Amino acid sequence: MNTSFWKAGHAPTLFAAFLYFDLSFMVWYLLGPLAVQIATDLQLTTQQRALMVATPILSGAVLRFLMGLLADRWSPKSAGLFGQVIVIASLAGAWMLGIHSLQQALLLGVLLGMAGASFAVALPLASQWYPPQHQGKAMGIAGAGNSGTVFAALFAPALAVAFGWQNVFGFALLPLLAAFMVFALLARNAPERPAPKALGDYLKALGDRDSWWFMFFYSVTFGGFLGLASTLPGYFHDQYGLDPVKAGYYTAACVFAGSLMRPLGGALADRIGGIRSLLGMYTVASICIAAVGFHLPSAVAALSLFVFAMLSLGAGNGAVFQLVPQRFRHSIGVMTGLIGMAGGIGGFCLTAGLGAIKQASGDYQLGLWLFAALGVLAWFGLYGVKQRWRTTWGSAAVTAARV
Repeated sequence: MNTSFWKAGHAPTLFAAFLYFDLSFMVWYLLGPLAVQIATDLQLTTQQRALMVATPILSGAVLRFLMGLLADRWSPKSAGLFGQVIVIASLAGAWMLGIHSLQQALLLGVLLGMAGASFAVALPLASQWYPPQHQGKAMGIAGAGNSGTVFAALFAPALAVAFGWQNVFGFALLPLLAAFMVFALLARNAPERPAPKALGDYLKALGDRDSWWFMFFYSVTFGGFLGLASTLPGYFHDQYGLDPVKAGYYTAACVFAGSLMRPLGGALADRIGGIRSLLGMYTVASICIAAVGFHLPSAVAALSLFVFAMLSLGAGNGAVFQLVPQRFRHSIGVMTGLIGMAGGIGGFCLTAGLGAIKQASGDYQLGLWLFAALGVLAWFGLYGVKQRWRTTWGSAAVTAARV
């Protein structure tokens, strides 16, 4: 990365945005790695456990819209400080008062959704400092914060075994308070920010059928990444009898693969074309998920397939957002909010759906095959509209997308 990038914007704000996003994703995902231990203590069914894990995902998807409006009307920094206070207070309450029922766990999940909404703050806060030729790099660095899910998968189950899962909420407060101080001291709003988006802008965007296609594509890639990340600790425990700590390590490997590939997926899309790369990613992910749906004899074999699937889904996340500015050059902010919300809703549906199917049938097989089928549907949908996009995006977009 050349020196012109660092001179073009505000590096302290970029770092603060990354740290805020990284640790926010860590706590947004926190109930997933702790799910087996919490469910054991609270005597939850598989479906209830899945609902508990899926609640922060749905809440985060909805709150992304709210946080986007706050970032527009207040400022990204003010909205980020507000969101962090809500999350810190929620975790402090859960730690000091305890979680004693499913209802209380669901309430915590709703409040932790504010951490998932950090997407709507961190990316504009960082990117608004940079000129168009550097905004992709800035958004890529800030957006790499979804790697925070790896920390939760690696450390939360082991801390829960050593100190009890209730105390994990207290441990999570330590890095969050540090990030809050860094954010308050270093983050700065860009001197020139776009005008606030009106609600009518979102309704207008929803009138474009391509908006729905992009929302669907991202609900499969990011929804698949987040939904699997949230489900895998329970899956490895249920399917192969792994203890929560080892299941967390297996999940961390999958999550790391998906997180690593997001920026690389965007770079690959720049090189070979967003549509072409996304078609390949849907192909690999669907094959791997369908294959793991069969009763594999080894947890290591399942892990290998999940890693390849998560690599593909993570790369697909980057590819989708490589295409967004080409198709929606004049409404990137609106579409980023809508597509991000759709990704969270996809993650909720996958997590809750896999839990419901496991509860009803005693197996994850049908749920995994249904998700693989959605990947196939996304492939045919993307391939089907490719020709129309080639004629409607304009010559510049076609050249950039290399369709």
